[in-house]
Amino acid sequence: MKTTKLVSLGLALAAATSFSSCNEKTTAETNEHSETAEQHDTNAEHAAPEYFLLRPEVEKAYGYSHAVKIGSAIKISGAVSMDDAGNPTAVGNLEQQMKNCYSDLEKVLQHYGCTFDDVIVENVFTTDMPKFLEVAGYRTEIYKKQFPTGSWLGVKELALPEFMIEIELEVHKTE
Repeated sequence: MKTTKLVSLGLALAAATSFSSCNEKTTAETNEHSETAEQHDTNAEHAAPEYFLLRPEVEKAYGYSHAVKIGSAIKISGAVSMDDAGNPTAVGNLEQQMKNCYSDLEKVLQHYGCTFDDVIVENVFTTDMPKFLEVAGYRTEIYKKQFPTGSWLGVKELALPEFMIEIELEVHKTE
């Protein structure tokens, strides 16, 4: 009986020691992560967000900014085929809508002194994937050096029923 209690006590101590070691490691990793996060937060404080509105009235009405730059990162909201009043353009013509999207995206890139060569992520949302695949070759006129990473997603609908495609970008601007 005493042997069983000693073995049980020994196993309990071994488990407690192992558990303590894991906690100590976790605490050390957490502290290391916290220091990195704090350093990151300090760097972010020095780089205030710079917002850009391509169509201020439309964007304010819908409640979004077309782009925001923080440090060397620029996030660009999905571009759709619309005029300056927010009305859909090229209705029923996915290829022209795609070209209109890239035209607007180029204006945003130019605002930040960038080109499509600076794009690192491109996500395309379309309500007609087969048609998009037919016209996607146009992208070789946009991306001359290399293609960015990204996703092509077939969706049921976009913000307005006339929109057939929406393209969003992430950019890395070298200082």
